Amino acid sequence: MNHPLKNKRALVTGGSRGIGAAIVKRLAADGADVAFTYASSPGRASETAQAAQAFGVKAIAIQSDSADANAVVAAVERTVSELGGIDILINNAGVLALGPIDDFKLEDFDRTIAINVRAVFVATQAAVRHMKEGGRIINIGSCNAERMPFQGGGVYAMSKSALQGLVQGFARDLGARGITINNVQPGPINTEMNPEQGEFAEMLKKQFMAVPRYGTVEEVAAMVAYLAGPDAGYVTGASLTIDGGFNA
Repeated sequence: MNHPLKNKRALVTGGSRGIGAAIVKRLAADGADVAFTYASSPGRASETAQAAQAFGVKAIAIQSDSADANAVVAAVERTVSELGGIDILINNAGVLALGPIDDFKLEDFDRTIAINVRAVFVATQAAVRHMKEGGRIINIGSCNAERMPFQGGGVYAMSKSALQGLVQGFARDLGARGITINNVQPGPINTEMNPEQGEFAEMLKKQFMAVPRYGTVEEVAAMVAYLAGPDAGYVTGASLTIDGGFNA
């Protein structure tokens, strides 16, 4: 089998389920040792770790709240300690809080920024202190960074738009060091929190999608794997959308 990430060490935040778990498994299948964080559900985290280990690599689950900056730094340091370094950082952990502007709670705003934006900065800053040439940083953003067609999504869209500016700026800081940084921006993806069946999903497929289906977590993981691999060394500062034409 081809193992383009053999001998690489990766950290995936929010990696116990959904898109994060698919990324953990894909990186492991490509040969990387993988650490990942989870906020709750240790049983699910253990299942994901075992699935990754089945590919013959090291896989460790780290309980960590991405809203806690100290916990984010600690997760990076534990990855470095247990895997012997870090070559790939996937900032996947995120939250979605929706609500009209008149009623949107300040604590929901603060938590959205803390997890969707601040934690990305904190993890990136901690990781690049250990990364060598060839390092890869990949953020899981959202197609809503460029298009929010529903009421109540302004704060979420803002948090994901912030990642576009972050990668464009940090690409300048990190390029000379041989480290790339990019966003992957999924559209509607079939997960437990956003299932492909139901009234809302059918409305999206009929009214907004050029490809009338939801994407799979494996398709997102494949794009991440490309950016993490040796073929993407000339891609940096980019926001790559995988949304079935939602933003077309």
